[in-house]
Amino acid sequence: MAQNVFDRRRTNGPEESTPFIYEEDISNPVRPQETCRKGRKPADIRPIFLQPGLINQAAGSAYIEMDRTKIACAIYGPRQSKNVAFHEKGRLNVEVKFAPYSCLTRRAPMRDAEDRSVAMALHQALLASVRLESFPKATIDIFITVIETDGMEGCVAAGSIAASTALAHAGIEVLGLVMSCSAAAMGSEVWLDPTDEESRLSNGTLVLSCMPALTTVTSVWQTGRMAPNQALSCMVASQNRCDDIHTIVAQALLLDNSKSNQENL
Repeated sequence: MAQNVFDRRRTNGPEESTPFIYEEDISNPVRPQETCRKGRKPADIRPIFLQPGLINQAAGSAYIEMDRTKIACAIYGPRQSKNVAFHEKGRLNVEVKFAPYSCLTRRAPMRDAEDRSVAMALHQALLASVRLESFPKATIDIFITVIETDGMEGCVAAGSIAASTALAHAGIEVLGLVMSCSAAAMGSEVWLDPTDEESRLSNGTLVLSCMPALTTVTSVWQTGRMAPNQALSCMVASQNRCDDIHTIVAQALLLDNSKSNQENL
């Protein structure tokens, strides 16, 4: 009977192996034109649950839930920057961390390139709204924890809304609330707030961030192949939906402010 002999100088394979299990058959991929949205119309977004003041230890915080997208945001500062040269404007730091159980496949606890790309997109969306000239030589830290995600586009949009709400809850001077909405080009249609599965089936996706009170666009994050007319249609549809989201955020902040006033009395 032959014995298993392992070569200690090389990486040996496992003693037992199993075939790969594929989630779906890719031999006949579904085309975007043949898909039909389940449970929502193309212009509908997922229900939004927004709660400011979730973290008591932070200067400001917010929690947002959009179906399977759940994000918590905490604001710390403004605090004085140490060991840096004097600068007239303050600095805005954005850090994004995904929980290990936030995706279908378990994520490593260390930061990766996807965390940095989402943090850069959120930084660009929020930078134009914060009055950093009011905080010379100061730093505002924004920490975002993704508890569950259903697509990177929805994560960026929900993170922008949560961060802007947390900034307002912290009492930091802003020019306006930043609202964000994602869209996907599905053939000749535009689907708002796509899920991860819908984003994979689309030709391209777009995330628009804007300040509805000032009718100003702060950031546009586009991925995939998208014609110019499709990009414009996605931007117009997203901007119209941002006006509705702005009303939801304003009502949540007013409700939280009234509760705080009643507790102080």
